[in-house]
Amino acid sequence: MRYVRIDREGTPVWGVLQGDVVRTLAAPPFDGICYDGGSALLSECRLLAPCQPTKIVCVGKNYYDHAVEMGDGIPDRPILFLKGPNTLNHPEGSITAPAFVQRLDYEAELAFVIGRRARNVAAEDYSRYILGYTCLNDITARDVQKEDGQWTRAKSMDGFAPVGPVLTDEVDPADLGLELRLNGTVMQAGRTSQFMTKVPQLLAFITASMTLEPGDVVTTGTPSGIGPMTPGDVVEVEIEGIGVLRNYVK
Repeated sequence: MRYVRIDREGTPVWGVLQGDVVRTLAAPPFDGICYDGGSALLSECRLLAPCQPTKIVCVGKNYYDHAVEMGDGIPDRPILFLKGPNTLNHPEGSITAPAFVQRLDYEAELAFVIGRRARNVAAEDYSRYILGYTCLNDITARDVQKEDGQWTRAKSMDGFAPVGPVLTDEVDPADLGLELRLNGTVMQAGRTSQFMTKVPQLLAFITASMTLEPGDVVTTGTPSGIGPMTPGDVVEVEIEGIGVLRNYVK
C-alpha cells in the first residue's frame, strides 16, 4: 500500500493513495486499515509527513563513501543519534535555520516508519515491524556540528527533518536508487545496496537498546555529496519507487 497523511480542514488524517485518489482512514493504519468513507483527489490535498514519531532515530556514516567524505574514520558499528519530533517537516514545506547558522547542509536518506512496538527484534523478522518506507532529508547545521563536537544541536533544530511524500510497503529496501537535487542539479546519488549495515540488521541493532513505538522513524544514512544550501534554494530527495520530497530553503 501507499500511505499518506493529509490536512483535512486543519486536522491531520491518514489515507491510502490509490492512483490519484486518497481514500481517508478512520484511524492510523498501525492496527489495520479502516476506511472512513471519505476521499479526495491527490492534487487537491496538502500532504503532511507520513508519520507520527515520538523520536527519529538516525544513523551516521552508513555509506562507506560518506564515511570517507567526513574524514573521521570508518565505524565498525552503526552510529546512532536522535532527532526530536520538533524537527518533523512536511513535503513542500519551508526549511529555515536560525540566524546564527552559517552553513546549512542537505542529506538525502531512505527512512522507514515503525508499524508496531519493536523491542529486541530479530533481523529475520524486521519486515513485521515496518509499516513502510519514505524519503527524509536530514538537514544539518554543519558549522554548529563542528563547533559542538557532537550532533544533537546541529541536527535537531525546528523543521530539520522533512519526510514524505508517501509511505509505501511496495519497495524492497535492499537496492533502491536515491538522488538529491539542488535547484535541479544532482548533488547526491547512490543505492541502498551500498549500506554498510542493512535494514534488517539496523533494526535489530537499534531495538537491542531502545523500544521503538508505532509512528517512530528510522533513517538510514546518506551517500557522499553532502553540501550547503542557501535561502531561495529548492531541494529534492527522490527515491526509486517512493517519489520526490521537495522543500524550499527560506
